[in-house]
Amino acid sequence: MKLNCDLGESYGAWTMGQDEQVMPLIDMANVACGFHASDPTIMHRTVRLAAQHGVAIGAHPAYQDLQGFGRRSIPHTADEIRALLWYQIGALAGICKAEGQHVGYVKPHGALNNDMMRSDYILDAVMTAVASYDAELPLMIPATCRFADHKALAERLGLPLLLEGFADRAYDNEGQLVSRSKAGAVHHDRQVIVDQAQSFADKGGLKSMDGQWLDLPVDSLCVHGDNPESLAAVKAIRSALGPRP
Repeated sequence: MKLNCDLGESYGAWTMGQDEQVMPLIDMANVACGFHASDPTIMHRTVRLAAQHGVAIGAHPAYQDLQGFGRRSIPHTADEIRALLWYQIGALAGICKAEGQHVGYVKPHGALNNDMMRSDYILDAVMTAVASYDAELPLMIPATCRFADHKALAERLGLPLLLEGFADRAYDNEGQLVSRSKAGAVHHDRQVIVDQAQSFADKGGLKSMDGQWLDLPVDSLCVHGDNPESLAAVKAIRSALGPRP
């Protein structure tokens, strides 16, 4: 089971996260591309850090929302969604090329990620954008109870799909993440987080917040390392699932 983490989310003199500490523990780095966080210098620094540790580099595009950290929904046409993804993927790809690296996948961020999982129109626009940029570039999306439909849509476009699970978030009965506004939506107990990670890895799913079993086969688990508590959880997950290959 591969671990992925959102990184490179600092901006100018403002520091976000503990990238140097978490990078050696993960397999895939979702690098912010300047729309919700980061800037060219931060992007360059993050690409170099990922290369140093042999970590796959993924583009982490978002709505253009620095003030809201990409967590606010912004209405877009399909053409606008495609353009904002091409712009961000291309920016990271240019920095990667200069460092002898490459963008290995795309994982949308924040509200864009949430919106596409609730709107087939937006998901189609995102998939079409990635497929038209590079038909061999995998798109990472959250695994939900509709994962078979999402795989079929990606196959029609010839787009490789990676399904993602979350070790520290509660799920509803549809396999969607429970809103952060609800109590219990985010797990803080380290053992609960490790147990959920192992459930994904060993059983191919987990129980919803209501106790219903969900078959959610995932390719990668999203972890967070933006504070000492979450970093400790990443270390515990890495230890439980075994070392990086």
